[in-house]
Amino acid sequence: MSISVNQLIKDQELKDLTPEVSGNSWITTSEMVRPGIQLAGYFDYFAYERIQILGKVEHYYLHTLPEETRLERFDKIMSYPIPCLLVSRDLGLPQGLLDIANKHQRKVLGSGLNTTKLISRMMNYLEFHLAETTRIHGVLMDIYGVGVVITGKSGIGKSETAVELIKRGHLLVADDTIEVKRIGHDYIVGAAPELTRHMIEVRGIGILDVKSLYGVGAIKNQTGIDIVVHLEEWDQQKSYDRLGLDESHRKILDVEVEEVVIPVKPARNISLMIEVAARNHRQKMMGYHAAKAFSERLTDYLKR
Repeated sequence: MSISVNQLIKDQELKDLTPEVSGNSWITTSEMVRPGIQLAGYFDYFAYERIQILGKVEHYYLHTLPEETRLERFDKIMSYPIPCLLVSRDLGLPQGLLDIANKHQRKVLGSGLNTTKLISRMMNYLEFHLAETTRIHGVLMDIYGVGVVITGKSGIGKSETAVELIKRGHLLVADDTIEVKRIGHDYIVGAAPELTRHMIEVRGIGILDVKSLYGVGAIKNQTGIDIVVHLEEWDQQKSYDRLGLDESHRKILDVEVEEVVIPVKPARNISLMIEVAARNHRQKMMGYHAAKAFSERLTDYLKR
């Protein structure tokens, strides 16, 4: 995954201090570096593939150097194929240094944020946009603050169930195709592709614009994925879990997500079952596991 410097400038509203230089270079990592040790003349192990951040300390250190040394070391930094140099606190750079950046065709950007806030903001932005991504088939909803992916074979009733859940006050994130990103070690978020955002397909009716039909309070652009609810046709020969002790999980981008299987048959209120599954998952996250509590109660009863 990568993102262009031009896109970074646009999304983060950064100041372009070298407008003559093309912003078509690519950023491939969310890590950043403050090149203080390089300004001191040490270039071994220089992580030039990262965005270079020039903060207050580096800026004032530059001005303590003799002009010839300052130009030489800045020229050495700019000779590496860095994605861009980002200057915090609107400190700017002397024209002589900008001329060196122009000579090497390196983008220099400015921001009014202090260095710590700037690094934090850039890292959050880059980690999201450079995150590992995949697509899964299903419906993604926010139910009581729990991100629920509804899966099942085509025609099982995923979208119809989603419409019923929207009527009950829950939020649609994506229908049919879910774009999933892995943020950090074990957190995944889902969103709809731009083309189908806020849309849902119901067989027999067609494509519906949920935002227009139910208002902005019925949609959400993205949500964390907490649980997968898989719908399948009721199988008389299959033994379904009745206590909830046998938890199963599905791996999405190598992150294990709890999975609940709900058998579908006439007269079952599937939307209500999904609501209950979301509430139950939320209880577990808050430390209470009803099935385990019942098992412990039963064990105590038998001992007595």
